[in-house]
Amino acid sequence: MRMSDVLHYAVRDGIAVLTLDNPPVNGLSNALRAALMEHLKKAEGDPAVKAVVITGSARAFSGGADIREFGKPRVKPDLPDVNDQQDAMRKPLVAAIGGFALGGGLELALACHYRIAAPRAQLGVPEVKLGILPGSGGTQRLPRLIPMAEAVQMMTSGNPIAAEKAKQLGLIDEVVLGDLLQEGIEFAKKVIGKPIRRVRDLKAKLEGDPQAFFAQAREQVAKASRGYPAPLVILGCAQASLKPFDEGRKSEREAFGLLVDTPESKALRHMFFAERQTAKIPDVPENTQVREVSKAAVIGAGTMGGGIAMSFANAGIPVTLVDMTQDALDRGIKKIRDNYAATVSKGRLSQADMDKRMGLIHGTINLGQAADADIVIEAVFERMDIKKDMFRKLDGIVKQGAILATNTSTLDVDQIAAATTRPQDVIGTHFFSPANVMRLLEVVRGKQTDKSVLATTMKLGKRLKKVPVVSGVCDGFIGNRMLEKYGQQSLFLIDEGASPQQVDAALTAWGMAMGPFAMYDMAGNDIGWEIRKRRYQERPDFVYSRIADRVCELGRFGQKTGKGFYKYEPGSRKPIPDPEVDSIINAYRKEIGISPRQVPDGEIVERCIYALVNEGAHILEEGIALRASDIDMVYLTGYGFPPFRGGPMFYADTIGLDKVLDSIQRFQRGYQGAQWKPAPLLSRLAKEGKRFNG
Repeated sequence: MRMSDVLHYAVRDGIAVLTLDNPPVNGLSNALRAALMEHLKKAEGDPAVKAVVITGSARAFSGGADIREFGKPRVKPDLPDVNDQQDAMRKPLVAAIGGFALGGGLELALACHYRIAAPRAQLGVPEVKLGILPGSGGTQRLPRLIPMAEAVQMMTSGNPIAAEKAKQLGLIDEVVLGDLLQEGIEFAKKVIGKPIRRVRDLKAKLEGDPQAFFAQAREQVAKASRGYPAPLVILGCAQASLKPFDEGRKSEREAFGLLVDTPESKALRHMFFAERQTAKIPDVPENTQVREVSKAAVIGAGTMGGGIAMSFANAGIPVTLVDMTQDALDRGIKKIRDNYAATVSKGRLSQADMDKRMGLIHGTINLGQAADADIVIEAVFERMDIKKDMFRKLDGIVKQGAILATNTSTLDVDQIAAATTRPQDVIGTHFFSPANVMRLLEVVRGKQTDKSVLATTMKLGKRLKKVPVVSGVCDGFIGNRMLEKYGQQSLFLIDEGASPQQVDAALTAWGMAMGPFAMYDMAGNDIGWEIRKRRYQERPDFVYSRIADRVCELGRFGQKTGKGFYKYEPGSRKPIPDPEVDSIINAYRKEIGISPRQVPDGEIVERCIYALVNEGAHILEEGIALRASDIDMVYLTGYGFPPFRGGPMFYADTIGLDKVLDSIQRFQRGYQGAQWKPAPLLSRLAKEGKRFNG
């Protein structure tokens, strides 16, 4: 790529203008860094140039490193080299920021002498979200411009700030309302002849006792970072900004090199790229024609249907919410209103926005009012006969060309599609509860699903701010099929001697957002019971512990009944161990002739997590998932898998597939060992020394 392709140079009224032009986000690629270096030197050496303005587009000053070059060899000059050239400039250097300046993009602006921004600009250093730190002087320059506490907050949270706040803090010199470039040129003219103000020459902004400040900050950051190393390392670099600039920057570069090699950073970077991969479907080209979705309908006003309706309203799409009875509909609409009101009370949504969103949701008990929707999502009870009946009705009502989607979590989408005369328009859209909050959307592609339907649904998922992941048709799709094996092992561990609270504690200590038994209670134990009853008929070879059935037989369905694997105080979601459950477990162990043993926490984690991995390998081999990273995204965005582990398949890669296989073969010799059958793909990759994520 030529330098002129990524940066445009012009001189206007004695001001050199360097315009970054590397779409979509003005990533600081090798070519762009080289162009910046060359043209900064050119401007410095031109007697006709009195000052320099660096700008980007209205959408993006610069988003930082160019992700297209991640993992490729870096070519000189690197960003610190460009920053050194900026520091060497004897002519005023102004950054004119439109859109966002993030990561290395903000560091480029920080190395300028002045910064102006458009009112809607966003400025931030999000590197911590990739397990790294601002590595081009960001940890040293930011505390020299804004108060140390604010700099630490920006760097350890990774969250951007708006231009107006940046101006208040001292990060921005002016927020400008007119044409950004012209304002930048006028600002540059005003500072010609003034002493050059290099950020590197300023002192860090910290009042009071530095030791006391950093001791308190370290305690707060450690508590918030929950085992991620980067935030505390960033804090150490911020403390180094109290030293001379070059000394602090040396510490920053050394710390950056250490963080890049941590498992946590590798996992977070994997997650970053995996999310961008989910949209790539090999046989569905990017230019596939998509259908217009300007109006939606959701059938079923329960918890799931209401959450899906909120997702559409949140995206500005009018939605008709249908239920069979007025009472059910009224309850559903009230629940939606209460959810929005709670968000308003917390200050995260304005009353005007709530009213606007409620105005987009139209409730009715007349199924015929779904007739003109561009997409209809069925969210009725999880039973095949009920769903087939609903799709027969929809087939006779909904306009041709509309997408008919089912929110089933386990059932065969092809069977549901066969109940219609247009199976090509049928697709699975498996939302996760609460649907208005959870990011995952499993998009289940049927055998006859048209490519335009798939492409439209994937695009719609992004519009709803979800992470859409394609799955093929099988029982449970990707997430729930794997979860069944995870749950199977969690119950076998109880058979052998562990308690629900020990299993939950071991897995949450490892990083899971919630243990399996607390999760079952939250979701409703009756849901799993229905699936097991079906399994007993359809797959007698799939063995379960009957402890969960015994719990359900006593009406202990979880939080909604106040009792499940735990008990719950009225109005509380806090699980409390219940001696009655201990009695159920002890009675069952006697029934099957097991003497309980001490089960180590490490074994709990290995058996549950490797059960996910092994089933994931089957899913990958069968083509149900397109790639291992898609499986990782399902678990990272829908099942509370810890981001710093990178997803089950990535985690197995980091452990080594040979070690995972050895453990599974050991489990085969233990309790219910016949349930452990190493996936052929896992065995093959382990023997070849390969990984799931190539």
